[in-house]
Amino acid sequence: MNQNIAPVKDTLSSNIHMLGDFLGETIKDAQGSEILDLIENIRMLSRASRSGDEKAREQLLDTLSTISTENVLPVARAFSQFLNLTNIAEQYQMIARNSKESSFGERSLGKLFERLKAENVPVNKVIETVEKLLIELVLTAHPTEVTRRSLVGKHVEINRCLSRLEHNDLPEPEVIRLKRRLMQMIALAWHTNEIRTQRPTPIDEAKWGMAVIESSLWKAVPEFCRQLNFHLEKNFGVQHNVGLTPIRFSSWMGGDRDGNPFVTHETTRTVLAMSRRKAAELFLNDIRELADELSIVECTPEFSAKYGEHLEPYRVVVKELRTKLINTVAYYTEVLDGKNLTVRKEDIITSDEQLWEPLYDCYQSLHACGMRIVANGELLNTLRRVRCFGVGLSRLDIRQESTRHEMAIAEITRYIGLGDYSQWSEEDKQAFLVRELNSRRPLIPTNWTPSAETKEILDTCKVVAEQPEGVISAYVISMAREASDVLAVHLLLKEAGCKASIPVAPLFETLDDLDRCESVMTQLFNIGWYRGIIANKQMVMIGYSDSAKDAGMLAASWAQYRAQEALVNLSEKNGIELTLFHGRGGTIGRGGAPAHAALFSQPPRSLKNGLRVTEQGEMIRFKLGLPTVAVESLELYASAILEANIFPPPEPKQAWRDVMAKGSEISCEAYRNIVRGEADFVPYFRSATPELELGKLPLGSRPAKRNPNGGVESLRAIPWIFAWMQNRLMLPAWLGAGSALRQLMDEDKNGVLAEMCTEWPFFSTRIGMLEMVFTKADLWLAEHYDQRLVDPKLHHLGKTLRAQLQSDVDTIMQLAHHDTLMGDLPEVVESIRLRNVYTDPLNLLQVELLHRLRQQGEENRDPILEQALMITITGIAAGMRNTG
Repeated sequence: MNQNIAPVKDTLSSNIHMLGDFLGETIKDAQGSEILDLIENIRMLSRASRSGDEKAREQLLDTLSTISTENVLPVARAFSQFLNLTNIAEQYQMIARNSKESSFGERSLGKLFERLKAENVPVNKVIETVEKLLIELVLTAHPTEVTRRSLVGKHVEINRCLSRLEHNDLPEPEVIRLKRRLMQMIALAWHTNEIRTQRPTPIDEAKWGMAVIESSLWKAVPEFCRQLNFHLEKNFGVQHNVGLTPIRFSSWMGGDRDGNPFVTHETTRTVLAMSRRKAAELFLNDIRELADELSIVECTPEFSAKYGEHLEPYRVVVKELRTKLINTVAYYTEVLDGKNLTVRKEDIITSDEQLWEPLYDCYQSLHACGMRIVANGELLNTLRRVRCFGVGLSRLDIRQESTRHEMAIAEITRYIGLGDYSQWSEEDKQAFLVRELNSRRPLIPTNWTPSAETKEILDTCKVVAEQPEGVISAYVISMAREASDVLAVHLLLKEAGCKASIPVAPLFETLDDLDRCESVMTQLFNIGWYRGIIANKQMVMIGYSDSAKDAGMLAASWAQYRAQEALVNLSEKNGIELTLFHGRGGTIGRGGAPAHAALFSQPPRSLKNGLRVTEQGEMIRFKLGLPTVAVESLELYASAILEANIFPPPEPKQAWRDVMAKGSEISCEAYRNIVRGEADFVPYFRSATPELELGKLPLGSRPAKRNPNGGVESLRAIPWIFAWMQNRLMLPAWLGAGSALRQLMDEDKNGVLAEMCTEWPFFSTRIGMLEMVFTKADLWLAEHYDQRLVDPKLHHLGKTLRAQLQSDVDTIMQLAHHDTLMGDLPEVVESIRLRNVYTDPLNLLQVELLHRLRQQGEENRDPILEQALMITITGIAAGMRNTG
């Protein structure tokens, strides 16, 4: 370790203390010392309460239940802000490399390559695996990102200051300057409204995604590639090809119209143009820097022959690119402003190759002329950005629900006199679709005026058809259930004139759909036309959130595993290259888990064609929002994929399968007996959580419900999980799992379960996830929500659920042989313990605010109380770290 770098643990503690002090000074200046004293008193009572002081707990409850309306906002904001600052400090801790205390170390790329070398893994196998490495992260705008763009930049600057202050050899004036800058950023954050006043539009969400790329990923991707290359060269003496693309980015922002009426074909067209303009701006910055750097006069004869004789040959080439990129920015600005185009399309950059070819020629010439060190500088960074981002910045997924396509085709068939497609059997649907797909004549009449809904579907397909190859990364069909759902999209794209080969990916979400996915894909692979159009490449998306909402975490996890396993085997049998697309979220209830553990627990061979996974909401910021943190996140993904492909996890034994099958059945029944079978469940859920109030929080552009008039069954999985996380019962992440495990243990399956814990990463990861959930859950707080907000007639259900939670905790501790939850990860437990001191007051304040607002009624709600409630929701989300 560098002797001028402070130890990580000490740095974290001192940073949190320093940031807290600076926040206190800001509050004192802005609100006065009385408010600061109140906040400090609440904090001290919360700490004592967490230590078991019953008197302090009573005082804390009394203080927050009688708090004045004028004080609720500063108190809510103070604890919310502190949790944000704690997140920044912890995020910075992740950056501290080479620390023996860091859990990242053993899972890093460096450690993996050292292991590969030590175990004499053949060089050609390592190279082959690295060359096939692909991490495709799909950025999604789910309504869980609780930090505004206005604050993200300030958080980045706070992190930068912490990084500089880590060095112990700074002169005193520099230390003072950096601390003053920290105080300025904290003050700016305090005086910035942390709650959006208006719900963001899909365009706003797309801008947020582009901001993450610009501020973090643009720097992180080349650095990650350097790290990968460094470890490969250090341990095996080889370098990976400059043209390889180990990282790729796609986005749902502006393309995900599933249940979101605000995402239209015009939205998609606008976002695509915005992305191209932003890419041109970023590449223009790179090219300007290269134009300044590359004043070199020597080049190869081949370079001169291609680009002409010039005194400074590289500058001439780069300046030509600079002119084209300036034109590109101007062109897309005119497009977005709706102005008449004055820039010709032939004068702009429209393809990756237009950037890649001249820059790669420069790279090769510099290498050949003995200037490897120059070639491998900023020029190499730009080349890697061309490969990973391209001139579109990120590719765009289109997502739509299966019945929307069915309704569109049914409207067409009715108009042309063929009957109602939606009423046909699956066999008849497939026959019709295949016949039309093989036909050269158009299906849709030119003089027909469709309904607004169908016109939007057709117009979206036309926007897709307008795009060059590779711009649209996939067309995802949510709630896919039949082979006809996939064929229907292919037909609609064909009718729109789509010439490019676009992956059409069915998304299997519910338990039944996951169980049937092998049958559906078998039907598709048996269709000659289909096999021809996909060119032996298939993408299938696995849904985590809706399957967990449908059947509970344990049953859903096993169904997801079996579905992936079946799809891998089916694809190998048919000679098809399968890409599994994982719809994971940040929470356990949505498939969330530490990246390395989650990936290594996948079925064998499921990662051989790389990883495609959604990065959801606030997890984008936590894992990718800072360049150094993003590099480490990418390293964790890469090391997990490489390890899983070189040292694949074991095939589950039949005994393990039998136990999982039985446990899944028990778990699903227990889960559904409560969620579907308990008559009082819906009113209990709506009163014990802020579910109804969540719809008012302007987090994302998408409505909280697919059907605005529906009940809990129509609630999206994200707010469903978000609501239970707020009251700390965390119900979707554990309900049913502990009951199943307890019954299996009572049936004398302890030996098999112990073996599964130690030998099967899939199972041990599930147990670890449950331990994390139980560590974050809180029985006392959940009970307080009930006592204050729930009708006494419904209290019996809360008691039953809390008793089940306590029983499940005991079961997991017995199974994991731990005296305490997460006994093997004390640093995580300490982090949660630290946060509880600040989340507890927010939870208690939230209960009081919900009580007051519900008493006021819908029409007479105090806007100050509503704003404070929104802040408690976002603050608790920050405290829990993984919301939706």
